Amino acid sequence: MADMNNPPVDATAEEVDVARLPHIRPRHYGRITAVVAILVIGLFLIRAFAVGRIDWTTTWQYLVWPSIVWGLINTIWMSVACMVMGIVIGVSCAVARGSPNPVLRFTAIGYAWFFRGTPVILQLLIWFNLALVFPTLGVPGLWSVNTVDVITPAVATLLGLGLNEGAYTSEIMRAGMLSVDRGQYEASKSIGMSYTQSLRRIILPQAMRVVVPPLGNEFIALIKTTSLASIIGFSDVLRNAQDIYYDNAKVIELLMVAAFWYLIVVSVLSVGQAVVERRFGRGFSSSDKQ
Repeated sequence: MADMNNPPVDATAEEVDVARLPHIRPRHYGRITAVVAILVIGLFLIRAFAVGRIDWTTTWQYLVWPSIVWGLINTIWMSVACMVMGIVIGVSCAVARGSPNPVLRFTAIGYAWFFRGTPVILQLLIWFNLALVFPTLGVPGLWSVNTVDVITPAVATLLGLGLNEGAYTSEIMRAGMLSVDRGQYEASKSIGMSYTQSLRRIILPQAMRVVVPPLGNEFIALIKTTSLASIIGFSDVLRNAQDIYYDNAKVIELLMVAAFWYLIVVSVLSVGQAVVERRFGRGFSSSDKQ
């Protein structure tokens, strides 16, 4: 007698061809809602700027204005110079942090503590007003020069941003060096390499894979941080745009010019950063291991 509670299972039910079953795509309602919301907000912003009281003709007119181009050049070379200065100081401090010499180690720690602990704009103002503390610079009895003649807005910007960047770069380099396995140090020592040789030939090349992404982000941030130097008179792209709108009262139009060039420079740097990351990441991606 068949069990009424457990009817026999049709044997053909287990032989159903799964490939012939209709495929029903899942509906991602949350994703669709997010896309619609983003499109609506984007269209709203585009319309707002299109119908807003902005003279776009003036914006396009000043995009390649001589003073704007000159300010852009100043922004780029100052950022490159400060980044080079920061990398040199950062590598030196990172190496000093790992040194057995306590004086070097605590000096590097103190340097990073001071420059990371004070605002960038404060450091710029201190360097620019250094003449209030030291009216002259030089060796007493031999030669001297007026501080105001040496600490120009460009020099104050280089010192302020370069030294500040060195503090942050030192932590990035130290993190990269710590990411290298300790056995690499021991292996280099076992084949007779000095500490400097092992850093140059083994440790730092491996650390670059970890260091490049944050260094690229630091450089991009530095491009934008140079705008703070306008407060001490450095002629970057923002300062020159301000000088123009002080004269013609086209404030938003000139600020859009500065925003345009910052976006262009940052976009180019982002592409370059991606290329460098792929270069130093060779052999570590999943595709390279297959």
